[in-house]
Amino acid sequence: MDKDIATPIRTKEILNKYGFSFKKSLGQNFLIDPNILRNIVSHANLTKNSGAIEVGPGIGALTEHLARAAKKVVSFEIDQRLLPVLEDTLSPYDNVKIVHSDILKANVAQVIEEEMPGIDDIMVVANLPYYVTTPILMKLLNDRLPIRGFVVMMQKEVADRITAKPGTKEYGSLSIAIQYYVAAEVAMVVPKTVFMPQPNVDSAVIRLIKHDEPPVKVISEDFLFEVTRASFAQRRKTILNNLQAGLTLGKENKQLIVEALEKSGIEPSRRGETLSIQEFGKLADALYPHFCNGQ
Repeated sequence: MDKDIATPIRTKEILNKYGFSFKKSLGQNFLIDPNILRNIVSHANLTKNSGAIEVGPGIGALTEHLARAAKKVVSFEIDQRLLPVLEDTLSPYDNVKIVHSDILKANVAQVIEEEMPGIDDIMVVANLPYYVTTPILMKLLNDRLPIRGFVVMMQKEVADRITAKPGTKEYGSLSIAIQYYVAAEVAMVVPKTVFMPQPNVDSAVIRLIKHDEPPVKVISEDFLFEVTRASFAQRRKTILNNLQAGLTLGKENKQLIVEALEKSGIEPSRRGETLSIQEFGKLADALYPHFCNGQ
């Protein structure tokens, strides 16, 4: 197992060889435990006909395990200093493509088309930079990529929010925004001790598998998310008060909001965290004609 990149000794050797210093601004924390990496990859259920998309490969620790499991790996790396390192560490693998790009600006669909022709089963598998976890996930979900889902590492606190169920303190607009597209579960919790440098918090790996159909059909997805964001603006407030404060023209339309809540079978005194995604869907559709002029 010494051949693995992700051992403390090998990682230090590589960092010393290239005089690499961690950039806090890029959220660089490298995994140094091959067992954790094998476990992450196993949750993605890859085969020799699968493709894997990775974000932030670092020195290639996870990339290497993906290359062993999948037909093709495409990895997006923003830090130019890591390109020669990756060229070196991943030289044994001819099925890896490193794209020097900010994933938030990249045309990922086009890259998939060019780099993974004929590959029908694609998963995003990554140790995501913690400071941009949510923007990356939302971009990749909104891009409607031809993928099966995600197995991604992030701060445990964010993982708990993404996978939360109604009625829990972690449940919020982020839970709904992501669970609208995917079925979400925590696959494993990862201690901070298996990283170099050690982050201040524990991490978790979550598995997100795309729905064939969204769990609720709505007139406007954008408006559904606007309603959910407004509903959680102040967690101690009732849904009626939050919607009045948060929706356009809300203050003048208390009666319309009350009627929409009644039409949806939702007590105005309830709080946002008690509503299921289906209830939010009904509510958004009931409000939509009043707040969007039916556009």
